[in-house]
Amino acid sequence: MREITVAIVQMKPRTGEPEENLVKMSEMISKIASQQRVDLIVFPELITSGNELGVRFTEVAQRVPGPTVNLIAQRANDYGIYVAFGMVTKEKVESVLYNSAVLVGPDGELIEVYNKVHLRGEERMAFREGYRLPVAETEIGNIGLMIGYDLAYPEVARCMAMDGADLVCCLANWEAADIDEWKTYLRSRAYENSLFIAGANRVGEDVTLSYGGESMVIGPRGEIFASLADETDRDTGAPLEGFAVARIDLEEVRKNREEFQFIQTRQPAVYRSIVKKY
Repeated sequence: MREITVAIVQMKPRTGEPEENLVKMSEMISKIASQQRVDLIVFPELITSGNELGVRFTEVAQRVPGPTVNLIAQRANDYGIYVAFGMVTKEKVESVLYNSAVLVGPDGELIEVYNKVHLRGEERMAFREGYRLPVAETEIGNIGLMIGYDLAYPEVARCMAMDGADLVCCLANWEAADIDEWKTYLRSRAYENSLFIAGANRVGEDVTLSYGGESMVIGPRGEIFASLADETDRDTGAPLEGFAVARIDLEEVRKNREEFQFIQTRQPAVYRSIVKKY
């Protein structure tokens, strides 16, 4: 058995207020880790800044490593855990920004940085597209990172599965109006690749958008190990902040792949159209 405990966080960031958001994240890490032993905590996309910032993204963007990464890495070290979270990052050229997912480890080290590949709508005006789909080899398992709209592309999770991912963390700002899409994609990516998906989706509103929550941990056969679907306001039905914890056995990935042969019976020579540019 390779059992680990994963926590998914459903949080509302203050738009354009990274310091406040980092305080809130730190408090959430402390709350979760002090209540039970966890191995990994997953926060949503752009959780340090909010989403609808436009040109102000340049004001909150940071290098990696930098102050934000160092702070969350210290919190990870305090509790001996891994933490995945979303933030705006920049290169040496100040105008080159990425919508990024960062994974830090229990020794306070930077494990991996993933830059969102599939940008949607106005994101294309703010961010540069990433070009790598990394899988981090860690002491708790092989972890892939994806962000938001990447989930809609089967190729992303499949590439990570082919590179040995046991668990894929999806950090999202999925809108409330499309929440059924979010839930369907999460289960589909888990099913078709026989792996675990930890989906952390934010809640609340930015300027014009409202986000749907329903964060969850899905198993290799589409089973729901933890969910925040029922965390809603009694009066408005809006999704609330919170967290959920799941104990999962990564050995199930190997067992399911051996039984259902999703990876072994692929026919790559037939799939040439997939990699053609439209």
